[in-house]
Formats: sequence, C-alpha cells, structure tokens
Amino acid sequence: MTTDSKTSLADVRERIDSIDRQIQELISERANWAREVARVKGEGLSAIDYYRPEREAHVLRMVVDRNRGPLSDTEMVRLFREIMSSCLAQEDPLKIGYLGPEGTFSEQAVRKHFGHAAYGLPLGSIEEVFQEVAAGHADFGVVPVENSGQGMIQMTLDMFLTSEARICGEIELRVHQCLHSLTGKLENVQRVYAHAQSLQQCKTWLRINLPTAECFAVASNAEAARVASHDDTAAAIAGESAGKVYRLKSVAVGIEDRADNTTRFLVIGRKLFPPSGNDRTSLLITVNDKPGALYDVLSPFARRGVSLNRIESRPAHSGKWQYAFFIDVSGHIQDEALQAAVKEIEGGVAQLRVLGSYPVALP
Repeated sequence: MTTDSKTSLADVRERIDSIDRQIQELISERANWAREVARVKGEGLSAIDYYRPEREAHVLRMVVDRNRGPLSDTEMVRLFREIMSSCLAQEDPLKIGYLGPEGTFSEQAVRKHFGHAAYGLPLGSIEEVFQEVAAGHADFGVVPVENSGQGMIQMTLDMFLTSEARICGEIELRVHQCLHSLTGKLENVQRVYAHAQSLQQCKTWLRINLPTAECFAVASNAEAARVASHDDTAAAIAGESAGKVYRLKSVAVGIEDRADNTTRFLVIGRKLFPPSGNDRTSLLITVNDKPGALYDVLSPFARRGVSLNRIESRPAHSGKWQYAFFIDVSGHIQDEALQAAVKEIEGGVAQLRVLGSYPVALP
C-alpha cells in the first residue's frame, strides 16, 4: 500500500474508518450464514453438532496461504479463530474442560484453539478433564501431552490406557515462564511455587538467581500464583495471565531455560472426525512379548511410506512387564496406505486402538 505525500492524517483515518465499516458488515454477514448452517442442519442441535474441526483447519490453512502481511500468520489465524468462535457460539457456546484454575497455560491453549467465545470449564486434574468429556459435561477437553524440553506428560498418556476418549486436535503453545510475587522484588523471595514441569523448565535460571530459595511443586502454575498471592516472601512461576488474575507483580519474564520452550496439547472428544487434508493419527498398540515385536509393528508403516512422527512406551495395565506403545504417524486413518498398515499390524498384537486422526497444529 502506498499513500500520496499530500495525503493528510484525516484522510488516512477516514479510509481506516471506511475499511472498519466494511469489515464489520462482512463479519455480520458471515454470522448470518453461520445461522443458516444451523437452520439447514435442523432445530434442537447444540454447538458440538455444528463444530467441524476438519473444516475449521481447512479454512485457517487458506487464511495462512492468502496472507501477504504485514500481520504474521499467527496473528491472522488468531483473528479468524475469534470470528469463527463467535459465529459458532451464537446459540450455544462449546464447553471446553481444561486443567485449572483460571490462568493456566492449558486455558491459554483453549483460547488459542477455540477462541474466547467458547466456555472454559476449569478442572482440578487431567483425570477430571477426561471424566467430564466422557460424561458429556464438557464437549471437548484440552490436556497437555508433551513439552519440547521435558518430554511427554505421563499422566495424559496413562489416561488413554483406560479412557475411551478420542483425540480431535492438537495445539502447540509457545510457553513463556514468568516469576511473579506480591512485592515484585527478587530479594524478598524465599520460596518458589510452580508445577513440577515448570520448575524443571526454569531450573538453570533458579539456580543462578535464587540459589537459596526453596522450590515447591503444586498442581498447576495458576495454583502457584494463588499461593503466592497470600505470602509476600513467596513467588510463583506462571504465565503472564496467571499473574494478572491473582494481582501479582512480575519479578522476571522469560525465565525458561530453552528459547524454544513449547508445550503440545491434545484436544479430546468422543468421536473421530473426517480428514482435513493435513492430518496426524495417534495409535495405542500393546505388543505380545516376543522377539522382534516392535519391528513387526513399525515395518508395515515403512513399507507403505507412512511417516512415523513419534513413539513412546508406557507400562500396560493388562499385565506385568507388558508395554503399550503410543505412536503418531502422518495421515488420516481413512488414508489407504495407513489403513493397510493398521490391518497388517492388528492381527499380530495384543491390542490396537486408533486414538484419533486430527488436523496438524496451526501456528
């Protein structure tokens, strides 16, 4: 965009006002068409009956493909997420369970994926998130599964061993850890509260800057902020939003040891969704105790050109010294090559369950 040297500030503002009016009119038109979708599908349905993650992912990928700046892909996706979230929530907002209380990184992940028009349901544990989704009290749940520096969240993996939950999506959240306290002064800090993962993510910073402070692991970083809000000699490691919720002052920001500190979250629901065009599939496989068992599981994927993204093992609940493998592969379970690989594998293993096929995380 270029402007004439004689263009006045008033002219620029008038043009911006005109664009704003057009944007508002188009958003209202989009909302009306969203209502039309609801009318076509029928009366008496709830938001979960209209929500299509594969369609949403497709729309947002087109947003990224069209983007020419100056706003980043992340910002454009965020803006369109909010528009889509508000349109979907006109009648009945989605209810999303997450590890609470308010202010956790899990809540940030909910807002990144579902927008602010969704109703967030803070829960006391990852297990509760699975339970509320299974009972139908939450339409979907958001649970942490992996950190780029600390690895897999074992509690989340273990829940899939007994739960019938399906994975419907994934979210990657860049995690910036902050130190908050009532006074905002580093010299007053005698104790530090945080989730165990956050303590590990910031251990070098803590060793250098607070070598004598005691560190205590709590259920969540928001809980840490709540505890610190009642003690002027305590501090909490938490995100910026948790500090605001509990009216704490920032002592230090960006105290994570890794510059690329990112947590991956899973969206869990009660059913599988169709392909979006760029998907990942998660499988749970329990192998029989025999030589070459893992090779027999992995080789069918390789022969059919299915890319293996991740593999993690956990003790199975079916017997002593039996192990379950959590495997992520590229593609959707409806893809011909992936279907053929799964069919070949399932006859030679103790258990094979498709946990979900879902769109790959967007920026």
